[in-house]
Amino acid sequence: MIQTFLFDMGNVLVSFCHDRMCRQMGALCGLSGSEVKTRIIDSGLQWEFERGQVTPEEFHCRFEQAVDVTLDQNHLAIAASDIFTLNESIPPILARLKTGGHRLVLLSNTSVWHFDHIQERYDVLQLFDDFVLSYRAGAMKPDPTIFEAALKVIDCHPRDCFYTDDIPAYVEAGRQYGLDAEIFTDTARLIQQMSRRGIVMD
Repeated sequence: MIQTFLFDMGNVLVSFCHDRMCRQMGALCGLSGSEVKTRIIDSGLQWEFERGQVTPEEFHCRFEQAVDVTLDQNHLAIAASDIFTLNESIPPILARLKTGGHRLVLLSNTSVWHFDHIQERYDVLQLFDDFVLSYRAGAMKPDPTIFEAALKVIDCHPRDCFYTDDIPAYVEAGRQYGLDAEIFTDTARLIQQMSRRGIVMD
Protein backbone atom coordinates (compact mmCIF):
# COMPACT_ATOMS: atom_id res chain seq x y z
CA MET A 1 0.00 0.00 0.00
CA ILE A 2 1.37 3.40 -0.98
CA GLN A 3 2.10 5.52 2.09
CA THR A 4 4.46 8.16 0.73
CA PHE A 5 4.68 10.03 -2.58
CA LEU A 6 8.10 11.19 -3.74
CA PHE A 7 7.83 13.93 -6.36
CA ASP A 8 10.41 15.51 -8.60
CA MET A 9 10.02 19.29 -8.97
CA GLY A 10 11.26 20.42 -12.39
CA ASN A 11 8.88 19.51 -15.23
CA VAL A 12 6.55 17.86 -12.74
CA LEU A 13 5.40 20.54 -10.29
CA VAL A 14 6.79 23.39 -12.37
CA SER A 15 8.15 23.73 -15.88
CA PHE A 16 11.39 25.63 -16.44
CA CYS A 17 13.73 26.83 -19.16
CA HIS A 18 17.52 26.95 -18.84
CA ASP A 19 17.71 28.86 -22.11
CA ARG A 20 15.58 31.61 -20.60
CA MET A 21 17.82 31.62 -17.52
CA CYS A 22 20.91 32.10 -19.68
CA ARG A 23 19.26 34.84 -21.76
CA GLN A 24 18.16 36.75 -18.69
CA MET A 25 21.54 36.46 -17.02
CA GLY A 26 23.16 37.50 -20.28
CA ALA A 27 20.97 40.59 -20.48
CA LEU A 28 22.60 41.81 -17.25
CA CYS A 29 26.09 41.70 -18.68
CA GLY A 30 25.73 42.22 -22.42
CA LEU A 31 26.21 38.60 -23.45
CA SER A 32 24.06 36.24 -25.47
CA GLY A 33 22.31 33.31 -23.86
CA SER A 34 24.65 30.89 -25.60
CA GLU A 35 27.67 32.72 -24.22
CA VAL A 36 26.26 32.50 -20.70
CA LYS A 37 25.46 28.81 -21.23
CA THR A 38 29.12 28.18 -22.03
CA ARG A 39 30.20 29.95 -18.86
CA ILE A 40 27.80 28.39 -16.35
CA ILE A 41 26.34 25.17 -17.77
CA ASP A 42 29.00 23.81 -20.08
CA SER A 43 31.65 24.75 -17.50
CA GLY A 44 29.78 22.85 -14.77
CA LEU A 45 29.36 25.89 -12.50
CA GLN A 46 25.58 25.55 -12.40
CA TRP A 47 25.86 21.91 -11.35
CA GLU A 48 28.36 22.80 -8.62
CA PHE A 49 25.77 25.30 -7.38
CA GLU A 50 23.03 22.67 -7.46
CA ARG A 51 25.25 20.24 -5.52
CA GLY A 52 25.86 22.88 -2.88
CA GLN A 53 29.56 22.87 -3.67
CA VAL A 54 29.51 26.65 -4.08
CA THR A 55 27.51 29.15 -2.03
CA PRO A 56 25.34 31.86 -3.61
CA GLU A 57 28.11 34.33 -2.85
CA GLU A 58 30.71 32.13 -4.52
CA PHE A 59 28.47 31.57 -7.54
CA HIS A 60 27.97 35.32 -7.84
CA CYS A 61 31.72 35.97 -7.61
CA ARG A 62 32.62 33.27 -10.13
CA PHE A 63 29.96 34.47 -12.56
CA GLU A 64 31.30 38.00 -12.33
CA GLN A 65 34.79 36.69 -13.05
CA ALA A 66 33.53 34.62 -15.98
CA VAL A 67 31.79 37.56 -17.65
CA ASP A 68 34.15 40.30 -16.41
CA VAL A 69 31.26 42.48 -15.20
CA THR A 70 30.29 43.62 -11.70
CA LEU A 71 26.67 42.70 -10.91
CA ASP A 72 24.21 43.07 -8.05
CA GLN A 73 23.76 39.62 -6.52
CA ASN A 74 20.01 40.01 -6.02
CA HIS A 75 19.52 41.04 -9.65
CA LEU A 76 21.54 38.01 -10.74
CA ALA A 77 19.50 35.69 -8.53
CA ILE A 78 16.24 36.99 -10.01
CA ALA A 79 17.51 36.65 -13.59
CA ALA A 80 18.65 33.10 -12.86
CA SER A 81 15.44 32.07 -11.09
CA ASP A 82 12.50 33.74 -12.83
CA ILE A 83 12.21 30.79 -15.21
CA PHE A 84 9.44 28.67 -13.69
CA THR A 85 5.75 28.14 -14.48
CA LEU A 86 3.46 26.22 -12.15
CA ASN A 87 1.79 23.05 -13.43
CA GLU A 88 -1.69 24.17 -12.36
CA SER A 89 -3.08 20.64 -12.52
CA ILE A 90 -0.75 19.30 -9.82
CA PRO A 91 -1.71 21.17 -6.59
CA PRO A 92 -5.24 19.65 -6.45
CA ILE A 93 -3.67 16.19 -6.76
CA LEU A 94 -1.24 16.91 -3.93
CA ALA A 95 -4.00 18.35 -1.75
CA ARG A 96 -6.13 15.23 -2.30
CA LEU A 97 -3.20 12.98 -1.38
CA LYS A 98 -2.62 14.99 1.80
CA THR A 99 -6.25 14.74 2.88
CA GLY A 100 -6.00 11.01 2.18
CA GLY A 101 -3.26 10.75 4.80
CA HIS A 102 -0.29 10.31 2.48
CA ARG A 103 3.16 11.71 3.18
CA LEU A 104 4.59 14.00 0.47
CA VAL A 105 8.34 14.38 -0.06
CA LEU A 106 10.12 16.43 -2.72
CA LEU A 107 13.24 14.99 -4.38
CA SER A 108 14.85 17.60 -6.61
CA ASN A 109 18.07 18.64 -8.31
CA THR A 110 17.95 22.37 -7.61
CA SER A 111 19.88 25.37 -6.34
CA VAL A 112 19.05 27.44 -3.29
CA TRP A 113 18.08 30.35 -5.57
CA HIS A 114 15.67 28.22 -7.59
CA PHE A 115 14.11 26.53 -4.58
CA ASP A 116 13.65 29.80 -2.68
CA HIS A 117 12.14 31.47 -5.76
CA ILE A 118 9.55 28.71 -6.22
CA GLN A 119 8.77 28.66 -2.50
CA GLU A 120 8.19 32.43 -2.52
CA ARG A 121 6.25 32.51 -5.81
CA TYR A 122 3.94 29.50 -5.45
CA ASP A 123 2.06 27.76 -2.62
CA VAL A 124 2.63 24.26 -3.97
CA LEU A 125 5.64 23.47 -1.76
CA GLN A 126 3.64 24.15 1.39
CA LEU A 127 1.88 20.83 0.80
CA PHE A 128 5.08 18.83 1.29
CA ASP A 129 6.17 17.19 4.53
CA ASP A 130 9.88 17.09 3.73
CA PHE A 131 12.41 18.07 1.08
CA VAL A 132 15.44 16.22 -0.28
CA LEU A 133 17.31 18.82 -2.31
CA SER A 134 20.56 18.36 -4.19
CA TYR A 135 22.18 21.51 -2.80
CA ARG A 136 21.52 20.26 0.74
CA ALA A 137 22.39 16.61 0.06
CA GLY A 138 25.64 17.50 -1.71
CA ALA A 139 24.68 15.29 -4.65
CA MET A 140 22.40 15.28 -7.68
CA LYS A 141 20.19 12.52 -9.01
CA PRO A 142 21.03 9.83 -9.98
CA ASP A 143 23.91 9.80 -7.45
CA PRO A 144 23.33 7.20 -4.70
CA THR A 145 23.86 9.81 -1.98
CA ILE A 146 20.68 11.72 -2.77
CA PHE A 147 18.56 8.59 -3.07
CA GLU A 148 19.92 7.34 0.25
CA ALA A 149 18.92 10.69 1.75
CA ALA A 150 15.41 10.24 0.33
CA LEU A 151 15.08 6.76 1.82
CA LYS A 152 15.75 8.22 5.26
CA VAL A 153 12.82 10.64 5.10
CA ILE A 154 10.07 8.76 3.25
CA ASP A 155 9.13 7.11 6.57
CA CYS A 156 8.05 3.83 5.00
CA HIS A 157 9.42 0.79 3.19
CA PRO A 158 10.64 1.74 -0.33
CA ARG A 159 8.00 -0.51 -1.93
CA ASP A 160 5.33 1.61 -0.21
CA CYS A 161 6.68 4.83 -1.72
CA PHE A 162 5.59 5.98 -5.17
CA TYR A 163 8.20 8.09 -6.96
CA THR A 164 7.57 10.08 -10.13
CA ASP A 165 10.15 11.96 -12.22
CA ASP A 166 10.33 13.13 -15.82
CA ILE A 167 13.86 11.76 -16.33
CA PRO A 168 13.83 8.01 -17.17
CA ALA A 169 17.35 7.47 -15.79
CA TYR A 170 16.28 8.86 -12.43
CA VAL A 171 13.18 6.68 -12.36
CA GLU A 172 15.35 3.64 -13.07
CA ALA A 173 17.72 4.65 -10.29
CA GLY A 174 14.77 4.92 -7.92
CA ARG A 175 13.67 1.43 -8.84
CA GLN A 176 17.13 0.15 -8.01
CA TYR A 177 16.47 1.35 -4.46
CA GLY A 178 13.17 -0.49 -4.33
CA LEU A 179 10.91 2.50 -4.93
CA ASP A 180 7.68 2.06 -6.89
CA ALA A 181 8.71 4.50 -9.62
CA GLU A 182 7.08 5.74 -12.83
CA ILE A 183 8.03 8.29 -15.49
CA PHE A 184 6.03 11.52 -15.33
CA THR A 185 4.72 12.77 -18.67
CA ASP A 186 1.55 14.63 -17.66
CA THR A 187 -1.01 14.78 -14.87
CA ALA A 188 -3.55 12.59 -16.68
CA ARG A 189 -1.04 9.74 -16.88
CA LEU A 190 -0.08 10.28 -13.23
CA ILE A 191 -3.73 9.86 -12.26
CA GLN A 192 -3.83 6.60 -14.22
CA GLN A 193 -0.68 5.37 -12.48
CA MET A 194 -2.23 6.16 -9.11
CA SER A 195 -5.48 4.45 -10.04
CA ARG A 196 -3.62 1.23 -10.83
CA ARG A 197 -2.34 1.39 -7.25
CA GLY A 198 -5.80 1.86 -5.76
CA ILE A 199 -5.63 5.63 -5.32
CA VAL A 200 -8.52 7.17 -7.21
CA MET A 201 -8.85 10.88 -7.93
CA ASP A 202 -12.38 12.24 -8.37
